[in-house]
Amino acid sequence: MSTPVALVTGGARGIGQAIAARLAADGYAVAIAGRTAPAAVPPGQHFLPLDVADPASVRACFAALRERFGRLDALVNNAGVAGDDGLDPDNHAAWHAIVATNLHGAYYCAKAALALLPDGTGRIVTIASVLGLRGVPDQIAYVAAKHGVIGLTRALAMAVAARGITVNAVCPGWVDTEMAAGRFAALGIDRAAAAAGMPTGRIVMPEEVADLVAFLLRPGSGSLTGLALPIDGGSLASA
Repeated sequence: MSTPVALVTGGARGIGQAIAARLAADGYAVAIAGRTAPAAVPPGQHFLPLDVADPASVRACFAALRERFGRLDALVNNAGVAGDDGLDPDNHAAWHAIVATNLHGAYYCAKAALALLPDGTGRIVTIASVLGLRGVPDQIAYVAAKHGVIGLTRALAMAVAARGITVNAVCPGWVDTEMAAGRFAALGIDRAAAAAGMPTGRIVMPEEVADLVAFLLRPGSGSLTGLALPIDGGSLASA
């Protein structure tokens, strides 16, 4: 049996790094794709240059993936950026940059992946956010983009259901990553304060998100599609 192949965008750090490591341990050949190559690529993983917001870069990445591996079994749309786009009526740059990476990037990569994913077993998982399920006032573009990702997930799941390809979104809350640390600083809180605001009393570890993604990629998960699954320490339980 051929080795299954997974592509993890933004796979060199944070949640993406944990997902790539988990899938490699599960026996996948893993391509990690991003704008900057990591200092060292772990064994069993391969780096491909990719700017998810650039359709030409997406086409080149998937062409390189096809040339190197000849197949794709799972796409994990993990690449994302956070930030405060503000409400300055004369400055739209942050809005466009955040939406381009988080929403357009997931769309471009999913469309490219569908030409390679096998019927019956193909998998797409996109890392959304609990902010795709609720709103906050200081990240308008990010909230809008992540809501869009969940809409994309639901519509695409229906569009490819007849092929037996599943499409799901994972919605993390606070996760122990550099991106979260940057948001803590912007919000004037620390890790302990963030943890105290979660019913479980702790923030989520990247490996926990990776475990959920790995479950959605399993052959036995073929009836799970069109879902937006929170992994947030219970923060949405009272919403």
